[in-house]
Amino acid sequence: MTDAPTGIGAIEAYHAHIYYDPATTRDIAATLRQWVEERFAVRMGRWHDVPVGPHVRAMYQIAFAPDQFPTLVPFLMLNRMGLAVLIHPETDRPRADHLERAMWLGEVLPLKGDILPETRAVA
Repeated sequence: MTDAPTGIGAIEAYHAHIYYDPATTRDIAATLRQWVEERFAVRMGRWHDVPVGPHVRAMYQIAFAPDQFPTLVPFLMLNRMGLAVLIHPETDRPRADHLERAMWLGEVLPLKGDILPETRAVA
């Protein structure tokens, strides 16, 4: 336990992971991706049709600045079309960001937290 709370200034960015099934919901994920790209200043990650890193399902990532949170997250809430979405902050604590500080829209999926580092060196 720390002596003081972590301030929101520790959040460098956010990631939203959009999960899909390559055989059945990739087209839905593609529609959502297009909608986000048309409306928001974000950085879209590659399609991963197989699980990568701590993720147990196919997904792509949306990286976005903190000032996008108040509009992008509600947009995802209203337009995820049944897809599971993980939203987490980017700080110097990757494991906590994914496992403790995250929020889920829709289905909550397991993550392989043991492969996430506890801390990350800040540049």
